[in-house]
Amino acid sequence: MEEQKRQLNLKKYITFLVISFAIIAYVIYTIYRLIASPTDTFIVENGKLSSEENANAYIIREEDVLKGENYKNGIYQIKSEGEKVANGEAIFRYYTSGEDELKEKIKELDIKIGEAWENENSIFSSDIKLLEGQIEEKLDGLLHLNDLQKINEYKKDIDLYITKKAKIAGEKSPAGSYLKQLIDERSNYENELNQGSEYLNADTSGVVSYRVDGFEEILVTSDFGYLSKSMLEGLNIKTGQVVATSEESAKIVNNFYCYIACVLEHKNLEEKECKIGSKLTMRLPNSEEVNAEIIYMSKESEEEDLVVFKIEKYVEDLINYRKISIDIIWWNETGLRVPNEAIKKENEDLYYVIRKRVGYTDKIYVKILKQGEKYSIIDNYEDGQELLDKGVDKDEVKSRRKISLYDEIVI
Repeated sequence: MEEQKRQLNLKKYITFLVISFAIIAYVIYTIYRLIASPTDTFIVENGKLSSEENANAYIIREEDVLKGENYKNGIYQIKSEGEKVANGEAIFRYYTSGEDELKEKIKELDIKIGEAWENENSIFSSDIKLLEGQIEEKLDGLLHLNDLQKINEYKKDIDLYITKKAKIAGEKSPAGSYLKQLIDERSNYENELNQGSEYLNADTSGVVSYRVDGFEEILVTSDFGYLSKSMLEGLNIKTGQVVATSEESAKIVNNFYCYIACVLEHKNLEEKECKIGSKLTMRLPNSEEVNAEIIYMSKESEEEDLVVFKIEKYVEDLINYRKISIDIIWWNETGLRVPNEAIKKENEDLYYVIRKRVGYTDKIYVKILKQGEKYSIIDNYEDGQELLDKGVDKDEVKSRRKISLYDEIVI
């Protein structure tokens, strides 16, 4: 029994010695660190500070929806997505019943016309040769295009040239000739195709979009009094979701400006003294920063306000979306950036840093331009009178130093 007690005491003693040695080693190491390097330092650098608030935002546009009676037939796009149009231009048409069959017949006739063409080459006029040159030019151009809108434009031009060429050939061909019969037959099918189609024209100028989500008549621009946080959340729109392309309708969008509605913290708006007409900076999902003007505000609660902004750049980039994530930039500042720990306070309105250079230290008074959670943007006092007004001794002002980029300051 005594032997067990002796072994237990021995273990306790050894444990005590190990802990004691560890504490002594730590104390010696700490003393050495304090002697070798009594303070930490920081190299002054150029930096940027900003105060931002992230928010989910709803895009409200001036949108004129085009929808006809034959919407169940599907759409043939005359104007491409994102194409600018004038008032009165044809945007799209609905497919007609039996259209696929008519198109197939026209396609077969085009092949026969091409074959008959070779046998009656002598009738070709200078107009036909010009059209052939234009067709060749467009075909060559297609090989170097990767823009879908341009490709569609080239294809439409080629179809137009072929149709014109066929009509001229029909006029030049002798009555009753095989080519004349083929071209007349093609014209009949083409007329039948066009007569049965319902065309939709633009009621105003703007940009064409086939991305119709049904919110065009809900999120309107005439009066924003209907907006509220609960109303917007009730729309159940996913942030960043791309609006699907419609097969029933299209719309003409005002591409000069649009509106951004979001709910922001009241304290930030109050600190910035925001009101209708105030201008802020907004960062869009494409990382571009735009100027935004407040055109509507309403109080949601003690903590939040609903705000509607108007922006006039990157409007077309937002047509694909209804709800996005944005950053409201309350302020940003660039300049000499230092840790807040390096800034000392002499009195209520006077601050300084300690610069370390070749073993010597200097006390340098600085202005705090902007202060974040960890860092501040500072600047020098260029006018000594400012320091005198703050109570700094005249001799100290006269011999004052300035902080510079890459200076080493004490934390």
